[in-house]
Amino acid sequence: MFKRLEETPQQTVTVIIDGRPYQVPAGESAAAAVLASGIRHTRTTPISGAARAPLCLMGVCYECLMVIDGQPNRRACQERVHEGMQIELQQGVGKLPS
Repeated sequence: MFKRLEETPQQTVTVIIDGRPYQVPAGESAAAAVLASGIRHTRTTPISGAARAPLCLMGVCYECLMVIDGQPNRRACQERVHEGMQIELQQGVGKLPS
């Protein structure tokens, strides 16, 4: 299970993860915010639909792809949270909004 090292952060921001607001430490990665919220995966594969979750947390494996602020295929481990950030699980191949 994912657990934060610092239990009481000095500064927090509110992010929206799949439509629900969460208070998370300022400067944390979007992937860490998602995992700490209790969500176990960040995307599904385009072929089988299997759930996938961050593996390396340093931008190499691309398992953390999510839709962030309306943009699909964002590496959530490389994106720092900001106030009002919209984070969504990515279903299959990310498609740009029309």
